[in-house]
Amino acid sequence: MIKIKGHEINPVVAKNSFDRRSLQYRNKIVTTLRRIGIHEDDVDIPMERFSIKNVPSSATFWFANYRLYYSYARANRFVDNLYIVQKIIELEVEELLSGEKTEQEFCHIFSEDKDVNEQRKEARKLIGVDEDCIDMEEINQKYKVLAKKCHPDMPDGNIEIFQKLNKAHKLLRRELQ
Repeated sequence: MIKIKGHEINPVVAKNSFDRRSLQYRNKIVTTLRRIGIHEDDVDIPMERFSIKNVPSSATFWFANYRLYYSYARANRFVDNLYIVQKIIELEVEELLSGEKTEQEFCHIFSEDKDVNEQRKEARKLIGVDEDCIDMEEINQKYKVLAKKCHPDMPDGNIEIFQKLNKAHKLLRRELQ
């Protein structure tokens, strides 16, 4: 059981038919988004040629004049990552349709900049971890050391670097939690 964006999800690990399952998850995402009026042409889900590869999956869609995006990269295979993306979108759409969330709250959950992947690379570089690091504990440890060193109350503190560090940590935390 994993907890993402306030939802507890039981991850499903595909054991066979990876490409077929990826296509099924993609179609479920499109069908789910159609329930809130998003046309298939407004949904972009990059598919991996070999779904067994260890690569992140993502979905980009346009809703209420917002570009909304969600990606997941912590599972071991593309197909398993896509399942999590599909499940999160499904749960959030259910909350929107039931009235638990407003359109504004829904958009806030999925809204990200177009160059978010580049920003994440820069954030990882600033914190001092590998470009593809998804270990939040390692990121937190390095962040804490750097934050103490750069804190404005410290003798060698630098407020500009401290603010950049906080922004980078927040960006990575949003991606990985």
